[in-house]
Amino acid sequence: MNRVERLVILGGGTAGWMAATALAKTFGSRLKIDLLESEAIGTVGVGEATIPTIQWFNDLIGLDEAAFVRATKATYKLGIAFVDWARPGSRYFHPFGRYGVDLGPVPFHQRWLKARAEGFDGPLSAFSLATQLATANRFAKPVDEARSILSTLGYAYQFDATLYARYLRGLSEAAGVTRHEGKLETVERAPDTGFVTALTTDRGERIEGELFLDCSGFRALLIDGVMEAGFEDWSHWLPCDRAVAAPCARVAETTPYTRATLREAGWQWRIPLQHRTGNGYVYSSAFLSDDEAAATLLAGLDGAALDAPRFLRFKAGFRRETWRKNVVAIGLSSGFLEPLESTSIHLIQSAIAKLITLFPDQDCDPGLARQFNTLFGRDMDGIKDFLILHYHATEGHKSPLWRHTRHMALPDSLVDREEQYRRAGRLMLTPDELFREASWLAVLEGQGVRAEGYSPLADTLDPALNRQQLEQIAAVIARAPPTLPKHDDAIAALLGSSA
Repeated sequence: MNRVERLVILGGGTAGWMAATALAKTFGSRLKIDLLESEAIGTVGVGEATIPTIQWFNDLIGLDEAAFVRATKATYKLGIAFVDWARPGSRYFHPFGRYGVDLGPVPFHQRWLKARAEGFDGPLSAFSLATQLATANRFAKPVDEARSILSTLGYAYQFDATLYARYLRGLSEAAGVTRHEGKLETVERAPDTGFVTALTTDRGERIEGELFLDCSGFRALLIDGVMEAGFEDWSHWLPCDRAVAAPCARVAETTPYTRATLREAGWQWRIPLQHRTGNGYVYSSAFLSDDEAAATLLAGLDGAALDAPRFLRFKAGFRRETWRKNVVAIGLSSGFLEPLESTSIHLIQSAIAKLITLFPDQDCDPGLARQFNTLFGRDMDGIKDFLILHYHATEGHKSPLWRHTRHMALPDSLVDREEQYRRAGRLMLTPDELFREASWLAVLEGQGVRAEGYSPLADTLDPALNRQQLEQIAAVIARAPPTLPKHDDAIAALLGSSA
């Protein structure tokens, strides 16, 4: 068998260095990895918020959590607070982890829906420990003991993306990855197969390989510029095409969650880190100028701006062929879904995981590429629908953007999901979807898509006993936050334990 022995990564940043670290840890000395990047180009990273699937990547590379949190100025993240989305003045929380506890064959949310239909007024948020901890600015990690309410938690991180890439670069180079400084000048291809065979830099260096990863960001220099893989435009559903970002001074205590606040022509993020707070306004240029966006962002900062506003341009969508011939696109080169649900890092690691599982020989069997593209496409389609739900299910916002998204035609798959949930609270998910029951439940209910009924299975429950059990679970969750540490104290304890 002609094994791939030389892999070349074009581009550093989060995607490039995540791929380099993971592949070096997985294949060791059997795979020579070269990475080409230019200090002159820089990266998109303006701050990153992640979701709990990052734990898989951390385990894969053997991450030392304390060293990582120290190096990247990271904070913990229990979920996302959505301000003004369902309607002006509204607020809900998308928590990591589960609602309630497992009490048998009837899903917990169906128990809650049945009780609500019978007059119970306990809010959904009362059954999420992550939500209650976030509200109290406290933090705890999940435990494996099923009888503990802590077993219902999930968590992720918020960190400085530039520092994260630098940290991973150190791990990668320690594992044998070779970094090359320079810009891409030319691409060599085999005349018979069309495979890429080598990259030449502006410094005259030639880097050969048998498999190439395109981590060149929005430029997509290999997957688009060379392989001419098409791009599927989703901007008719996700119309925001700009972002302006500016860090500000940290004030008060850091919060264990990201905040997304609806604005006239998009939404504003807030990502609290140890040393600063990351902020940005994601907006549609069809409804707002760059100057107006920057002014809105700067007016809404918690503290003094630490840098001038930085602008980014993008288009929502992706390439159905993220793997073509011997080029695999990872990160922004494969497509872009805005950061509303913090999925960018997940999509990078999802592509890495699929590549490791389907890692080819030198002939790059087209069947592997087809499987990779199919699976990655499912990831993108599922996340796309989840994001569109946020844009579509709004009320009372009168600006042109939100009138447009409220009345736009939806993908059939999302229409079906909303109908099934409204009818009987059914969450129609496939086993491999990223966002699970708790996520869809939080956003559907939070955005005002309410279930009008519940599953017939819930009628097997005794109403009085069901209500009593719900009240007991809510009481256990309400008692927990005061017994757990403040978020900043949890970070300090982690860093202190490694000092």
